Amino acid sequence: MAMWGGRFQEASLEEFRAFNDSLSFDYLLAQQDIACSRAWAGGLLEGGIITADEAKALDRALAELADEVTANPQLPLATSEEDIHSWVELKLGDKIGVIAKKLHTGRSRNDLVATDLRLWSRLNAQLVQQALTGAIGALLNFARLHHGAVMPGFTHLQRAQPVLVSHWALAYVEMFRRDLSRIDDALKRLDSCPLGSGALAGTGVAMDRQALAQRLGFSQAARNSLDAVSDRDYVVELSACASICLTHLSRLSEDVIFFCSGEAGFFKLGDAISSGSSLMPQKKNPDVFELLRGKTGRVLGHLVAILHILKGLPLAYNKDMQEDKQGFFDLMSTWQQCLLVLATCLPHLSVNVDRCRKAAELGYSNATDLADYLVSKGIAFRDAHELSGELVLKAAAKQVALEQLSLAELQEVSALISEDVYPALTIEAGMAKRSALGGTCPVQVGQALSAAEAWFETLA
Repeated sequence: MAMWGGRFQEASLEEFRAFNDSLSFDYLLAQQDIACSRAWAGGLLEGGIITADEAKALDRALAELADEVTANPQLPLATSEEDIHSWVELKLGDKIGVIAKKLHTGRSRNDLVATDLRLWSRLNAQLVQQALTGAIGALLNFARLHHGAVMPGFTHLQRAQPVLVSHWALAYVEMFRRDLSRIDDALKRLDSCPLGSGALAGTGVAMDRQALAQRLGFSQAARNSLDAVSDRDYVVELSACASICLTHLSRLSEDVIFFCSGEAGFFKLGDAISSGSSLMPQKKNPDVFELLRGKTGRVLGHLVAILHILKGLPLAYNKDMQEDKQGFFDLMSTWQQCLLVLATCLPHLSVNVDRCRKAAELGYSNATDLADYLVSKGIAFRDAHELSGELVLKAAAKQVALEQLSLAELQEVSALISEDVYPALTIEAGMAKRSALGGTCPVQVGQALSAAEAWFETLA
C-alpha cells in the first residue's frame, strides 16, 4: 500500500517498485518506527486531534505490533509494502481499522524516517560502546598478564628500541579510549528529535515538540525543520568514528599477524582462533586478524559512500537519502562484530617471552643507550650520536653486539668510555631510563596500567 497513491491514476511499474521500495532493508527500523508512532499518537491526543479512546486503541495496537516484531524481527518482509512506514500503517489498519488512518495526521515520512534512523543510530552506537569497552577490557587483561615481558619496538618495521609488551597493548588502549570519547561526542550531537518537522516546513497540527522529543528520549527538539529532515551528519559522524576505530583495530591486527609469523615468533595464536591450510599441513593462519584488517576496508568504503551521497544534495529531503541506510546498517553491525571478535580472541593470544627478549637484544637496539651514556660523560648529543654509530659499524663488522665489544675497542672511538658502560647497555638499564610520563620504564608502565584499570572500573 503506497502512502501517496491519490495523485496517481496508474499503477507503478514493477521494475520501478523494485528499484524504489526500501522495505527489504529499512525493516530494521520497525521498532523505532513503532516507538515514533506511539509518541506521535500521544502528541495528537494532547493537541486534540484524536480522542482518548482513539489514542488508547492506537497505543494498544502499536504495542501489540512491537511484541510481534520482537518475536519475529523479519515479520515485515512477509509483505510487499513500499517501506517500513507503510507496513506499520497497514498492520494498524488490520488491527483497528479506520482509526489507523488518523495516525499520520501532521507528519511526513521525511521527519518520521529521520527520527527512526536517529533512534536506531543511538541504540546501535550504545551497543558499539559496550563492545568497545569489552575490547579495552581484554587488552588491559592482556597487558596485565604479560606486564614483565620485553619485546622489540619498531619504527619503519625495523627494530628500534626495546619496549614492554604491556606498553604495546596500552598504546591500543589509548586509541580505543579516544574512540569511546568520539562516540560520546557523536551521541551528544545526535540528541535532537526531528519528529514534528513535517516534510520540510514543520507540522501543521498543534504539537508540543519538546514534549514529543522527551517522550522519545531526546533532550531537545530539532530547531529547524529544513535541517531536521535532511540532516544525516550523525550518520557521517558515526561512520567516521567507525572508520577511525576500525583503522586502529586494523593496525593492531597487522601487528599481531606479524608478531605471530615464523619470522618474528613473538606471539602465538591459540588453536581456537586459528585456521589451517587445505594443502600445507604445517600452516597455522591468523585468519581472524586478517578478516579484522579486511573488514576495515569495507567500513571505510561506507564512509566514503555516505559523503558522496550527501555532497550535492539541495535542501531538503531527496530520495538519494534512501541510500544512507544499507551501508550504514552494515557498517554499524560490522563495527560491533569486529570489536566483539577482538575481545573474544585476545585471551587466546600468548607471548613467547624468551623469543621476544632475544629479538629485543638484536639490531643494536641499545645504540641510543650508548649515545646517552656518552652524553652523561659530557659529550654533546650530536657528537655522541655519531660516535655510537661508529661503534655500531665496528660491532656489525665483527658480527657481535655492542656490549660484546671489548673496552679497548670501545675506547678506540672515545677514551671517555669506561667499564661502567656495560651495565648501561643492558635492556633493563635502557628501559629504566625511559621513566618520563608515557615511557616504557616498567615502573612507569605499571603506573599507567593501574591508572587505566582504575579508569576502566568507572565504566561499569
